[in-house]
Amino acid sequence: MQESSSSATETRRSGAHVVQIGIIAIVVILLTAAVFLFLNLPDANAFNARVERIFVENNDLTSGAEIKLLEILAESGTSFSEVLTSYRMVIFVLLVFSTALLIASLVFLVTIISLNRRMGEIERTGIQVSSLLISRGENTVVLNNMAFKLTKAAIETLSVLAEARMDDDVLSGAEIEAVISGRTAADCDEAAGATRIKRLRDALGNQMVSELLIKNIARKGYMLSIDKDVIRMI
Repeated sequence: MQESSSSATETRRSGAHVVQIGIIAIVVILLTAAVFLFLNLPDANAFNARVERIFVENNDLTSGAEIKLLEILAESGTSFSEVLTSYRMVIFVLLVFSTALLIASLVFLVTIISLNRRMGEIERTGIQVSSLLISRGENTVVLNNMAFKLTKAAIETLSVLAEARMDDDVLSGAEIEAVISGRTAADCDEAAGATRIKRLRDALGNQMVSELLIKNIARKGYMLSIDKDVIRMI
């Protein structure tokens, strides 16, 4: 239990460290791209400067049509400057939006990886149970914060497994049937106990919980894969 908890803490720390590095890398890359992009955009007043240069270098343009043409060029330069300014704003917004999407994607990716690792640890070590309360009178079992209403037969099977776990025993199907029925194990069928285990798992409902809580040890029998100190029976 402590090793699993320590492993989970290390996994969270590792995931947080990866997220921090990833966020820093994304921000640096996008800032570099933004600086490079803005530095290579043409000057918004470049067109106006060229039109002004034409005015200065061509003092002989005195006809009405020529002056009108220069005025049109000057107005075009102003329009170009305004459009370029708006483009800069659009590019800035897109870069901010891209940064947010990339950071969110990184966080989701690390979260999924961490959850997959956690599920792998649970599959290897069994379900982590901090408390298992069995109430025979109410036919109820409380597993951590999950309450299950079971049948009387399922409660009897779970109680037998819990008592065996507290004694560090592994019970075969015949032994489970013998304890419940009051007969000797030699007079009981292995399949009868296996059927009780199957019904108990069906009663618990959640496949992951039932499969990890009740461990089937090959050629030995069944046991609860939890710490015996967390079991309470009333």
